[in-house]
This record gives sequence, structure tokens and C-alpha cells, in this order.
Amino acid sequence: MQSHREHDSQLGLGSPDIAILGAGAVGQLICHQLWASGISVGFLAREPSTHLWQTLSFSTTCSASPSTLAEQYRVPIIATDSDSLAKLRLLIVCVKAYQVMEAVTPFLETLPKDCHILLLHNGMGPHLALEPLLDGRGLSLGTTSQGVLRQSTWQITQTGQGLTQLGHFTGPELEIGLSKALIAAIPNSEWVEAIIPCLWQKLAVNAAINPLTAINQCTNGKLAEAQFSAMITDILDELHWVAEHDGILLDKSYLQQRVYQVIQLTAENFSSMHQDVAHKRRTEIDQINGYICERARVHNLSAPTNEKVWQQIKQLEAKY
Repeated sequence: MQSHREHDSQLGLGSPDIAILGAGAVGQLICHQLWASGISVGFLAREPSTHLWQTLSFSTTCSASPSTLAEQYRVPIIATDSDSLAKLRLLIVCVKAYQVMEAVTPFLETLPKDCHILLLHNGMGPHLALEPLLDGRGLSLGTTSQGVLRQSTWQITQTGQGLTQLGHFTGPELEIGLSKALIAAIPNSEWVEAIIPCLWQKLAVNAAINPLTAINQCTNGKLAEAQFSAMITDILDELHWVAEHDGILLDKSYLQQRVYQVIQLTAENFSSMHQDVAHKRRTEIDQINGYICERARVHNLSAPTNEKVWQQIKQLEAKY
């Protein structure tokens, strides 16, 4: 394990050129992967502060030789004043989809004009809301199916090695050196030319599995039963139709195959939305099935099955 002293020296004790906004499970996982590759990275403070260091703990159950021994390392917490942010070349946003605008907007006045932004969250929608506010900055989008659990505030355990896809959306493109560094640092990742179709494919998996497991209080594997097949088919048919009107051509049979593949591979798991409802937390339903419905309205279409599960989840949220 690399020592604190070695890593502090590697960072040069200055401001990193990559910052992560959102220190949840995914944010800490991406931070660890960049840190382990020797990349200068830190967390962006939510409010003005002086430079501080934070000790993080990482363990994994999905390596060739999993160990309960946690690796500890230190990264800086970056102050939010313009001087501290001056060297930032990339801001990776790892908050919940419904938190993106509230989290990012306060920094748009102090972030350098050439600082690229990468959104990494479930669901879709924030990219459209953020686009008019970029003021010439570039915006990339991503999705990851890596499994990670947050054990305590600064302690995570990686539980699965899923695919991570990143790609350009609008404005100036991310520097080639940075995009290559990200792909090299994040296992099983790729930079794709057309990221929006990839996000729609991930949206299909989330739209079919998340609300149904939350509404029926079941594991993902339960959805393989025949009683759910018609509902899953209707959700995917509506998504396919809406995506087509958005100019995104998807393979309907592949979407169906992919959803049932995920159901099988994660049969014993509880979806994130199931967990959110079980713990009385706000879900990302507005950016999943809700996004499908909103895009349908833009094209004067209807998506009644997605609308139904959207409202059912909203009713569950209203109870707490």
C-alpha cells in the first residue's frame, strides 16, 4: 500500500486538477480508482473552506483474492474559492440525479471557463437542464454499473466490477489526455462516441427493474416470474417508442434481453430504488420513468405504463 507521505508528495501538496463533487459510494469508488492510478484528485467542498485532507478506506470483495483488510489513503478536500479552483480541468459530478442542478449551479461562477464537467449518475434529464448554463464549458456524460457499498462516511467496499461508459455530450471535448487517463484508471471502462444511446440502454434496465422491485418489495430475481413479463414489456415498448422520437434508435429485442440478463445476474440483490423506499429516502424515479414520460409529452405521446409506476413510487414517497 502506498504511504500517505508518498501520495502527498505525488500530489505536490497543491490543488488537484480533477475534483469530484459528491462523496457518496460511487464518488469515493471513482476517487479511489483515480488515486490508485496516480492521478491528482480531490473532493470539492460543499461550502467555502480551507484546504483539508481526508482519510478514506477502501476494500473489495470482487478481486481475485478478496480481503477484509481495508486500504487507507488520503485525498484533499478542495476549497471552493476561485483561487483554489483555478487549476481544475475536470469536475466529476457523482451526486444523485435530482441533486445535480442544486449541487453544480453554485460553482459555475467560480469554476474556470475551461473546466470540463462530467455527470455520472443514474437516470437522465440533468444534462438538458445544465446545458444552457455551461457558458462555453464542455459537458460529458457517463454511466457505471460497478457495485459499491458505503460502510461508513469515508469507508466503502466494492462488490461488483460492472461496465463504465463515458462520452462527450456538448461543448468543447474533454482533453484527450484526461479521457485516456480516466479509461486507464477505471477498470472495464470505455469512451464511446455516442453516449446518449448508452444512457437510454441503462435507462431501460433501471426503468424496468427499479420501480417494480420497490413497488412489490422484492429482489431483482423475482421479476423473472411470468406475472411481471407484460409490465416489463410495456415499459420497454414505451421507452423504445419515445427514444425513437428523440432520434435514438434502439434494438427492442436487445433491451428485453439485457433487462432479463441483469435480473438473472443480480437475482439476489435489492435494487437501489427498493433500498431508497425501504429506508424512506427520495428516489430517482423522476429521472428514470419520469424522464420517459416527460420526453413522451415533448412529442405529444403517452407512456401510460411508465406513468403508472412513476406515480406509484411518488405515492410511496409521499408517505414518508
